[in-house]
Amino acid sequence: IVLLGMVSLINQVKAQRFDKLVELIDQQAKVYYSKGHEQRALSIADRLDKAMAYNQGLTGSKPVVTMLILSAADWGSYTKFPVYGMPHYNDDRTLIVAVEDNAFWKSFVPPLEQLPEELREPVKKTYSLPDGSVSMQAFFDLLAIHELGHAFHMQTGLTMQRKWMGELFVNILLHTYIAENAPEQLTALTLFPKMVVAR
Repeated sequence: IVLLGMVSLINQVKAQRFDKLVELIDQQAKVYYSKGHEQRALSIADRLDKAMAYNQGLTGSKPVVTMLILSAADWGSYTKFPVYGMPHYNDDRTLIVAVEDNAFWKSFVPPLEQLPEELREPVKKTYSLPDGSVSMQAFFDLLAIHELGHAFHMQTGLTMQRKWMGELFVNILLHTYIAENAPEQLTALTLFPKMVVAR
């Protein structure tokens, strides 16, 4: 009886932690998102769900992840990380990602006329939003898969002797997943670094 009471209390605390958010069901990870953003949350969660399944097949491990897909208005309620838009973990199990386009993503785009001519049109084509503005949303959506990859070494006992090895490991997971499962998104993944180097 005491054990059942403790489980009930833990479930109540968890429910209260995310009570302002909406839960998505039938996902590999627990997923909660900000109200009013269902379609985009479904898109993000579906991409990360597929990456989770793919990484499980590669590593033979299954980390436990709770994903919060947050609006700017909800960001401060669920993370102390100051920059809205940067995917990150609150702990080694709670992955925070942004649901809305934002100033942080847009800040990476230089005036297009400052880019070399061979990059101008590809950047505009790859990173344009439906309203015609240019933002790194497509890149940061993929960066969430990079962050998801960290759960596979943080929780499963893979020892990374250096921080850069952990970053290389998750970059390999990300690139391999995109190359094999969503090759149409490779440009969004690889053009951004070329643009940064060209600046």
